[in-house]
Amino acid sequence: MKLIVGLGNPGDRFNNNRSNIGFKILDVIASNIGLEIKTKKKKSLIGRGDFEGDEVVLLKPQTFSDLSGESVLYIASFLKIQVQDIVLIHEDVELDLGQIVVTKGGDPTAHPGVASVAQSLRSPNFIRIRIGVKNKKFKGQKRDDFLKEDFEPMENLSLIQIINDAEAAIRSISIGDIDEVVQKYHL
Repeated sequence: MKLIVGLGNPGDRFNNNRSNIGFKILDVIASNIGLEIKTKKKKSLIGRGDFEGDEVVLLKPQTFSDLSGESVLYIASFLKIQVQDIVLIHEDVELDLGQIVVTKGGDPTAHPGVASVAQSLRSPNFIRIRIGVKNKKFKGQKRDDFLKEDFEPMENLSLIQIINDAEAAIRSISIGDIDEVVQKYHL
């Protein structure tokens, strides 16, 4: 069983924010496999079903992105999911819009939500799917202010391909060797 976590912030006003790309990707995956992410569990919304022949739990923490560790730990512990079977999808302001990087573990300090999950799990050894959200406007802006902005209209057109690419990466993780996936989606 895999736990696939999308980072984001709950509430309609955040729906199209850059920081909610993890939620957007989970919503598309859920829709494509006929799953609903609606069950409320310990500050989370979850959906459970089949993905590429394996049981999967899709998790949208409802604690705001920077505090996601609590809900990830609870669901992982409750379902007895190992750290290496957790996939965390999050935005990355260091990567250009649409760039996707898959890593195993790594330094969680660059993203507060990733740091929260690593601290709660007492391990950074989960799989991370970093989704680039940076554009030219990011220069000179504070990280948090930039991430609270909605995607621009022209960027919304790119989101369809970005989400499809991220879903392909997740499918590769589910059916392939993680080291090959990391090699394919690297900087």
